Amino acid sequence: MRTPAYIGRFAPTPSGYLHFGSLVAALASYLDARAANGRWLVRMEDLDPPREMPGAQAAILHTLESYGLHWDGQVERQSQRHQAYAAQLEQLLQLGLAYACTCSRKQLEGTQGIYPGTCRDAQHAEADAAIRLRVPELVYRFVDRVQGEFSQHLGREVGDMVIRRRDGLYAYQLAVVMDDAWQGITDVVRGADLLDSTPRQLYLQELLGLRQPRYLHVPLIIQPDGHKLGKSYRSPPLAAEQATPLLLRALRALGQAQPEDGDYATPEELLAWAVSQWQPDNIPRCLTLAEAQLR
Repeated sequence: MRTPAYIGRFAPTPSGYLHFGSLVAALASYLDARAANGRWLVRMEDLDPPREMPGAQAAILHTLESYGLHWDGQVERQSQRHQAYAAQLEQLLQLGLAYACTCSRKQLEGTQGIYPGTCRDAQHAEADAAIRLRVPELVYRFVDRVQGEFSQHLGREVGDMVIRRRDGLYAYQLAVVMDDAWQGITDVVRGADLLDSTPRQLYLQELLGLRQPRYLHVPLIIQPDGHKLGKSYRSPPLAAEQATPLLLRALRALGQAQPEDGDYATPEELLAWAVSQWQPDNIPRCLTLAEAQLR
């Protein structure tokens, strides 16, 4: 079978503005795609309207453009893909691979996030219920390009996973697998907070007969309090006038070379140089905020 050309993507959730941790992930994704002469797509993962911040989508796209991170093709949005998710979910239900679950959060307290299979054979009606996917008692493993080998026993460590929430919203795991396949994504470059989601996605890809992309999980930037740099912890949004110095800092965080003279008039010029110097083998596995600033 012919190996497809490289197609990468950056898929932000519009629950807030981009921050420095977002920039590190976006930059790694962009450089990896461009260094392979591949396409780089942008997809809005806007599955959860109650969590979406008004104006965030436009702000994210404006920030990417002001930082020279220009994407190929049109921006796709998961909110426009509900029909495809619904058709796939219905097929899984008909095949007995998914089922309705009426468990409340209170009922699942103390399970450490591992679903115990309470509703597996209950045959609940689908109305006012979540839909869960049956997972096998198997280990799924893969070799990440930065983090190395990672494995997860789906039955013991995850349990049957939600693919449509009780409020009718589709879950991330189903949507991301379907959309990556639909867009022909060959390489997923994203933050290491999604590392433990990957085995679940490998199972879904196998179940749905989809091609499995390669994975590269860049290190999270950990703040002094132990939390990752992100929207939930008031991480400052990216300022357009700081594009070049913040791109340089992001390159340092990714373990990449720095230009000797630093004389780049535009972010686009700096990025063109960075593409020519891209060395994914130099990316560190983990990183503190101080290291990201001082590397």
